[in-house]
Amino acid sequence: MPQKHAAIKDLRKNARRAVRNARMKTHVKSLTKQLKEAVKEGKSDAKEISVKLQSATAKASKNFVLHKNKARRVISAAMKSVSKKK
Repeated sequence: MPQKHAAIKDLRKNARRAVRNARMKTHVKSLTKQLKEAVKEGKSDAKEISVKLQSATAKASKNFVLHKNKARRVISAAMKSVSKKK
């Protein structure tokens, strides 16, 4: 356990950030899974899910939870899969 007050505060901040980052990552992963299922089943709400996925991925990239290139790859794959099923 750290002794200095600043180190203790950093520990608390890191714990809060880790929880927030994990929440954002799992949200992106769950939206990706939902999109894959919707595309596979041919549901009409795939476009709506892809828009939500785009938004969540861009926000995660903006906050440095995901690397910007990974975010772009995820968005590109999502749009490609949605447009392919038409």
